[in-house]
Amino acid sequence: MKPLSVLLLLIAILSGAQKLESGHKVGTSSDPQPIFGFRDAAAETATEARFLAVPDPKLAEEHLRALTKAPHMAGTVEDKATADYVAQKFRDAGLDTEIVEYKVWFNYPSEISVDLTAPTGVEMHGPTREHVDGDPYDDDPRVVMPFTGMSPSGDVEADVVYANYGTPDDFDKLEKLKVDVRGKIVLVRYGQNFRGVKAFDAQEHGAAGVIIYSDPFDDGWRRGDKYPDGPWRPDTGVQRGSIGYMFEFPGDPTTPGIASLPSLPDSKRISPEQSAQMPKIPVTPLSYHDAWPILQHLSGPDSPREWQGALPFTYHVGPGPARVKMHLKQDYQFRTLWDVIGRVPGSESPDEWVVAGNHRDAWVYGAVDPNSGTAAMLEAVHGVGDLLKSGWKPKRTIIFCSWDGEEEGLMGSTEWAEQHENELSNAPAYFNMDVAVSGPKFGASSVPSLKQFLRDIAKAVPSPKGGTLYEAWKKIDQPGSSPQSPAESGGENRRKPAATVTSDVPVGDLGSGSDYSAFQQHLGVPSADISSTGPYGVYHSVFDNFAWFKKFGDPDFVYEQEMARVFGLEALRMADADVLPYDYEEYGKEISAYLETARKRADSKFGDGKIDLSAVNAAARRFQDAGAKILSKQKTSPRDPARLNQALRNAERALLVPEGLPHRPWFRHAIYAPGEYTGYAAVVIPGVNEALDKGDAERARQQLAVLASALERAAKVLEGYR
Repeated sequence: MKPLSVLLLLIAILSGAQKLESGHKVGTSSDPQPIFGFRDAAAETATEARFLAVPDPKLAEEHLRALTKAPHMAGTVEDKATADYVAQKFRDAGLDTEIVEYKVWFNYPSEISVDLTAPTGVEMHGPTREHVDGDPYDDDPRVVMPFTGMSPSGDVEADVVYANYGTPDDFDKLEKLKVDVRGKIVLVRYGQNFRGVKAFDAQEHGAAGVIIYSDPFDDGWRRGDKYPDGPWRPDTGVQRGSIGYMFEFPGDPTTPGIASLPSLPDSKRISPEQSAQMPKIPVTPLSYHDAWPILQHLSGPDSPREWQGALPFTYHVGPGPARVKMHLKQDYQFRTLWDVIGRVPGSESPDEWVVAGNHRDAWVYGAVDPNSGTAAMLEAVHGVGDLLKSGWKPKRTIIFCSWDGEEEGLMGSTEWAEQHENELSNAPAYFNMDVAVSGPKFGASSVPSLKQFLRDIAKAVPSPKGGTLYEAWKKIDQPGSSPQSPAESGGENRRKPAATVTSDVPVGDLGSGSDYSAFQQHLGVPSADISSTGPYGVYHSVFDNFAWFKKFGDPDFVYEQEMARVFGLEALRMADADVLPYDYEEYGKEISAYLETARKRADSKFGDGKIDLSAVNAAARRFQDAGAKILSKQKTSPRDPARLNQALRNAERALLVPEGLPHRPWFRHAIYAPGEYTGYAAVVIPGVNEALDKGDAERARQQLAVLASALERAAKVLEGYR
């Protein structure tokens, strides 16, 4: 690294720094502006400037090329090779590095076929191998055939019913149309909810099997030119993915709440057949190339017009005369995962772990999902390594994690978090990065206490568009800016939060579908997730490869550089802060807004005032007031902040419900959980809202009392600091 480049970057940061306290006024002098949580802003600014100068677009490109040269599904020899690559880069940077193994239950496909058996004279033998002319990667014999993780084996032949996205509302509409799905194969399209929820809904309604296909309306030609001419899904592109019921619990299906170590005796495991995570009916994916003749030969009522996709005929719901035979033979075994864990020991508080993670396994090549994140993480580690060589040491321990088995059900991260539950009780934060780059639009999600922290990080990172990332981010969310399509997001970081209590750039809420789940929703570690998104139609297909990424994702790797800077800066700033930079006042305001929405829902369902929210509203006000008071104390930065930091850490843990959510005890957070019927998107105050969903007034009252108790506990923790 050239000293001149460091000096120039430092000057740029100093001259454009924002005041990172409440109010966030633009700095008016060249002196270092205060950074929330730091007594010595000048020293921290200099450290951050040195770090920001290191992440290199060319090296990120080298990493991505190396990581995506072969398909590397979890548990394969190619997956182990990527673990060894990441481990070596961690060691080169000076991290204490180990590869940790777990023994987990999941499937590879053995035989998968889908055949159209009626009407006569129409043929379809799927799944068709994914291919477009000119792609250099799609013919590799190691590419796994399209299949669904966690589907049981099965042979089913039945008439087909089309059920749109397979949401509860969609199945209700079929009932109103007097279309019975019992014993039928249900055809649903990707979108709106997690694929496992589609399987669960169909199972609950008595379906014999499920086919999930990608409609060109959602991520194909309806969106724009299809690959290789554009970024959208080509005809034969298939979205693989797990249908494991992660809304019950993620991780190894045989060890809920217990780390699935190779040494774990079988007596400590539950059988897969007894696991609440395992679906009961066979499910498999298809391309729209293969779904086309099935949909085209359905009769019955016209589908509701909002169910119409982009194939060139009127969609009908069936049943039949299209009839399909599914033959799924899965190879289930206990297989080995390899997490790569790299540590930078803390100099003052080594028992406080700042954890930053990205998963490494992919359904095929995984250029965007997940290895754009792995490449960015490696360049963040590169920057941390440069700081270590200069003699810098973090105050708290930083742990960089390359998770395995995320695609099968958040396995590597969940097992590691369950293994280290005691140590993580002191963790200030978990920072996640999954689909790091599919385009230029930055987005983030987090618990409310970290939302301002993320905005402040963005003010310190330069944007490839000029100015700061924060300025570019704010322009994206200006009124009148074009909304992000669901197919662009590749995650939930561009979803609007459930409550908006500030006029600042919105930060989303955490649901599930990525590796923060165990940290936030099981252990109460404040968590965040970041991504930079754009048109992305090749999710979980063979076409999510280096050629697509180089052409459409980030040709010059400048957004990879940006994400490396954000990811690394999150960890550095949290590890070195004198006072933890949480904002519990914003947290309290959001919860109060959630409760007001819940009140309106309860009045609508049960009648005005039938559900009494006075006690929980009082608890929320107490929590918000305690948050405001402790925020003022955070800004004074006491000389011995250990007690203050302990109170700040413990407040999030106090929001855990020891008995967990109703029917889902693994999920213990009173404020956030993945939705039972969304799977990815967050449900806020889930115990209350899911009781309202079911029209269960008694359960709603009971869950309001549970929520009030959690808020009282958290408020008491904050008030306990004097």
